Amino acid sequence: MFNFKRTLLYLTISFMIASGLIFTDVKVSQAIPWGELFMRGVQVIQLSNISDQQEVEFGNQIRQQLLSQGKVRLYRNNDLYSYVNQIGNRLVGVSTRSNLPYRFEIVDNPQVNAFATMGGFVYIHTGLIATASNEAELASVIAHEIGHVVARHSAKQMRQQAITQGLLTATGLDKANIVQLGVTLAIDLPYSRQDEFEADALGLQILYDAGYAPGAMVNFMQKLGQLGGGRTPTLLSTHPNGGDRAIALAQKIPQDIAFQGDGLDEQQYRYNIRSLLGNRY
Repeated sequence: MFNFKRTLLYLTISFMIASGLIFTDVKVSQAIPWGELFMRGVQVIQLSNISDQQEVEFGNQIRQQLLSQGKVRLYRNNDLYSYVNQIGNRLVGVSTRSNLPYRFEIVDNPQVNAFATMGGFVYIHTGLIATASNEAELASVIAHEIGHVVARHSAKQMRQQAITQGLLTATGLDKANIVQLGVTLAIDLPYSRQDEFEADALGLQILYDAGYAPGAMVNFMQKLGQLGGGRTPTLLSTHPNGGDRAIALAQKIPQDIAFQGDGLDEQQYRYNIRSLLGNRY
């Protein structure tokens, strides 16, 4: 149903955005017609208020492009897939966006990395799964990525990049541009430092609420900074310094509960990921 009040609100805000650009930046007003500035304001508002259904639709299309363009190659093992999704769904159940149909994918890649796209699509590299010492450490990474989804960081990042790259025009930002921008953001462009720390905080709360030992998140963050003889893991090359994040996380956890909880059995974890470890198990 047509919502006149909401439309009027969008138009009013857009008029204010366009007017501000015109009267505060002469160069911009001379280069871009007033009408186009007006429409850009409308598009920013629309992208800022993307619905859950739209997020899921775009997330699914981004997944299809990641696969078809060869950006990711999925690891095919039913047992490991079920195990990772069991962890993911346990964490989702205590999050504030549990209504989304989350999907946890395993990427066949030895790099220590993980990322999430809008709509609840979470991707975990096999290299990261093998690097974690126990289930709680793996869960801490998945919880962090769920934190990005909860905070809608992908939509926020997409809006900022669309403005920066000049993709917003009088005709709007079409679906093809949204999907391709989502692919680029997932693979090549990091979140802001502020967004990463927010996802850490949200992920830590999710981890604890799901019954995992929260100190595992600190341990894994510290481990990342010590890997590879000084070589930065992919997860940290696109994220803030692991040491800084570990310190910030440790300050949020009372010492008496840091290692109280599930997921600390290393032998059981190695059994659960044995398809990756092969002869090392």
